Amino acid sequence: MDKPLKTPPPYPIASVDHALRAATMLQMEGGATVSQVAERLGVARSTAHRVLGMLVYRDFAVQGDDRVYRAGPVLELAAHSRSLVSRLRPAALPHLRRAVDVLDETVNLIVRAGDTARFIASVESAQTLRVGSREGMVFPAHRTTAGLLLLAELTEEQLEEVYAPERYRDRPGERPDLPQLRAELAKLRRGGFAVNRERSERGLTAVGVTVRDGSGAAVAGLSVSMPSVRYDPHRLQSLVAVLEATARALEADLAETEQP
Repeated sequence: MDKPLKTPPPYPIASVDHALRAATMLQMEGGATVSQVAERLGVARSTAHRVLGMLVYRDFAVQGDDRVYRAGPVLELAAHSRSLVSRLRPAALPHLRRAVDVLDETVNLIVRAGDTARFIASVESAQTLRVGSREGMVFPAHRTTAGLLLLAELTEEQLEEVYAPERYRDRPGERPDLPQLRAELAKLRRGGFAVNRERSERGLTAVGVTVRDGSGAAVAGLSVSMPSVRYDPHRLQSLVAVLEATARALEADLAETEQP
């Protein structure tokens, strides 16, 4: 049966519509300047600039040295494991909430796509000083707790492919030092957990573990994030224990959904 004709909502929000249309342009058409976006949206250049700035902030867009805006990591990740993410997020949220109740810190679920890590679920602590939700945001995988854990699952050949020099031709400064990264990943494999002290964001410390599917393959990372001023190394063992218990409970739920 044909779908009904779409009609605008009774109370449209112009700024949201502008952002969605601009994001679609970048994803479908490859790239655009501020002037081109302004012309297509029928808005002033200043408005288009603000819209694009917000898309860049939320990783829906990136701006090159040529001042052209292109699709960012979030849009590039849109096709990444839709079925997996659609199963992971609803299954994880109850477990994340229970972990927050125990730890009183923000807990996150993260997946990797290429050299980026995307936060697909976050549950915030209720503390006044806390790490806010990073849900939907994208960071370089080698700078996040979960991203490092998921990179540690790759073979040497796979790691070389992810960080192939040609992929960084236009952004050489963003390519990590591979020998140093290999050494760090080897250490993570032995330890089974990761600690990130202000590597992704100043003032933030995170601890993470891996979430696996029924075959034992790593599918996500689970992390707890807190202000660095509140991180106590003496609590590390207990933090890891809670995360491990949360990961195992989530894995059990995922195994049930995998059954025919």
